[in-house]
Amino acid sequence: MFNCWLGLLLAVTNFVQYDTLLVNLYFCCMRLSLTIALRYLFGKKSTQAIQLITWISITGMAIGTAALLLILSVFNGFDSLLSGMLSHFNPDVKITLKEGKFVSSDSIDLVSIKKIPGIGEISLTIEETAFFDYKGSQEVGILKGVDDNFVRVTQLDSSLIAGEIRKDTQTIYAWCGSGMSTKLSVNPYEMFTQVTAYMPNVRQRGIMAREFSTLSMVPTAVFSVSSDVDMQYILSDFGAVNALLGLEKHLSAIEIRLEPDAKEEEVIRKLSSIMGKRFSIQNRYQQDEHFLRIMNIEKWISYLIACLTLMIIAFNLVGSLWMIVLEKKRDISILQAMGLPKEAVRRIFLLVGLLVSALGMCIGYILATGLYFAQKNYGLIAVPDSFLTSSYPIEMRAIDFLTVTLTVFVIGVLASVIPSRRAGLVTAHVHQE
Repeated sequence: MFNCWLGLLLAVTNFVQYDTLLVNLYFCCMRLSLTIALRYLFGKKSTQAIQLITWISITGMAIGTAALLLILSVFNGFDSLLSGMLSHFNPDVKITLKEGKFVSSDSIDLVSIKKIPGIGEISLTIEETAFFDYKGSQEVGILKGVDDNFVRVTQLDSSLIAGEIRKDTQTIYAWCGSGMSTKLSVNPYEMFTQVTAYMPNVRQRGIMAREFSTLSMVPTAVFSVSSDVDMQYILSDFGAVNALLGLEKHLSAIEIRLEPDAKEEEVIRKLSSIMGKRFSIQNRYQQDEHFLRIMNIEKWISYLIACLTLMIIAFNLVGSLWMIVLEKKRDISILQAMGLPKEAVRRIFLLVGLLVSALGMCIGYILATGLYFAQKNYGLIAVPDSFLTSSYPIEMRAIDFLTVTLTVFVIGVLASVIPSRRAGLVTAHVHQE
């Protein structure tokens, strides 16, 4: 019995030693291939043209890498800029009716909503399409009634570009989106001219009934959030808009600001249990889902176009590798005669291609990072004056470096496969000669 266990132990030991030997041989072979690849890449070439084409390939990969990273960074900058500005108008969580426009606030358990952990502020809002008039300029837009908490929920005051937000019980004020302000030629500093909102009077009937209900508002502020919001919205007092609609204590949405440490999913789950199936509950992304999805699609389409350009640039890499193969075919034949397998020969030229890609990628990262800091600090490339910012926004993210690295190495491998596979055929042809 002891002899059996001893034999098994010796067999396992021999197997482990054999397996360790194979691993050591593999890494020795890899180190040899890498050493030869470095020599072929940086060593002296027989003709200056091969060296020139190799550096052209490295330069092309560097420019392509920088372009890929900068494209993603610019789209990240626009995404953060526009999402941040939309957050000054849209709340963290918004509750709306699935069917219908308005609901009485008395039918909603606001007390229970306020008791949910993680909820900071709650604002009741009501909105409807209206016809606006200001000094003879007319335009159709959306009139949104907001209560006193709306500014605390959305921080709209940080998006003002003219005037100031005012509220008191004596005067009904209006805050106009920049687009509506331009279309109506609103002057927020002129307190004597009012914006008049007209709403069809559907509740009154009879010969003496007025066709429209009107609401006169003093414009005191202009805000800029996004083109869709700016071109449509005028904000006013919640109670005044209710009265214009012939309603009392009605709302079309409950807008909520969450505490910084709140768990959004947990809050939405509890809100769903309170509100029931009549209401739709959306987080910030869902409120702007279509806009953000289009931005994301444009980002990756631009990235794919840049990838195709990089693949065209990679043809220089194919040419330079093929010329190195032709130049070194005698050396490779000697290595094969010394026992180097064809797989190792292919690996050498595959490593040369990957080294070119890696060197170009590192130079491209340095170039892109330099341009990033220059744009961030000095605004090298400006945008039209009518846009939200004076220069192109830009933001680098760690995930972008990983994405670009994988892209560059995949293109580098694809460009290196054909020359590396042909290297074995070249050496075989040399043997036949």
